[in-house]
Amino acid sequence: MKSFDIRTKIYFGANSLERLSEIPYKRAMIVTDPFVVKSGMIKLITYRLEGSGIAFSVFSDVVPDPPIDKIVCGVKAMMEYQPDVIIAVGGGSAMDSAKAIREFGRQMSENGQNTALIAIPTTSGTGSEVTSFSVITDPQQKVKYPLVSDQLLPTEAILDAELVKSVPASVTADTGMDVFTHALEAYVSVNCNEFSAALVEKAIEIVGTFLLRSFYDNTDTHARQKMHVASCLAGLAFNSSSLGLNHGMAHQLGANFHIPHGRANAMLLPYIIEYNSEIDVHSKSKKEYKPVVRRYVNVAKLLGLTNFNQITTVRALVNWVQFMMKEMDIPLSVSQIGCCTEEEYMSKVSVMADAALADSCTATNPRVPNKVEIMEIYRKLW
Repeated sequence: MKSFDIRTKIYFGANSLERLSEIPYKRAMIVTDPFVVKSGMIKLITYRLEGSGIAFSVFSDVVPDPPIDKIVCGVKAMMEYQPDVIIAVGGGSAMDSAKAIREFGRQMSENGQNTALIAIPTTSGTGSEVTSFSVITDPQQKVKYPLVSDQLLPTEAILDAELVKSVPASVTADTGMDVFTHALEAYVSVNCNEFSAALVEKAIEIVGTFLLRSFYDNTDTHARQKMHVASCLAGLAFNSSSLGLNHGMAHQLGANFHIPHGRANAMLLPYIIEYNSEIDVHSKSKKEYKPVVRRYVNVAKLLGLTNFNQITTVRALVNWVQFMMKEMDIPLSVSQIGCCTEEEYMSKVSVMADAALADSCTATNPRVPNKVEIMEIYRKLW
């Protein structure tokens, strides 16, 4: 038996931040990053709370790839302030931090069991505002730990394009390709179902139409709002069907070399499509193809890439991913980033492959990988 449910109440569209003026809480703890505070963006949140007489505190010690020690500090702040709602404002790191803080706070405090969570994304990429996933990092061991529990699901999500107007083009690119990767991996996952597939198809349609528009012009509010919705749809999809090897490998690139998550996903994607489909530049036609090939063909059609046959259509999908990366100045390889030497990178390949195999996302990949295959993909990525 399978099930599908959406537990997070979603507010979206123009003026959706006004929901903060209506929330039924008395004490709020805002979890965010320093940029949201310094830029003044946080005032879009706080003035609405003040207008409704809601007391609040701000925890802004959020950094990329949330490390365990920062989560501990957040839990301490929660225990001291005793909020009845946590409001996460930011990208994936802020939302992952808020989820982990609330969950560990719940376990340590009787009052924490009733703490609500409102997620307000400031980037259109992670979909974390509607998922039961949180990823935290052990910087000493250079390992990312995906936490998975329905207890991590936000109570509410607010999608307002006002918060993504100032996002730099490079972040729009990385997070936009993160949306696409979430959708694609959810679609080819072994746990894909009719409900998650429907969400994926709409998300991909939106990305194909509006991602480049968002990248070229951050004042295009319509495109920004559409990408915000696409991110949420993809999040709902992978929360139901999970992800795959692409994410399992990307987590290790982030943990070891601090490559932004969406960028790592985009860089890996052409290689993962080839690996899962077993179709590359040397492939010849077959009488039958694996079910995953039909999925990739469907995605290509949604993007307007219908081609001569299955091989050329899957190749067109790979080419589309690479075109989008080049158009948005996303590096195609680790060497182009300049984050490490070739020797440093290659010395980590074996360790990263082990970690990718153990990553919970890899378990639902349509093709079961082994360590040698994963190492080969990592080497190609250099």
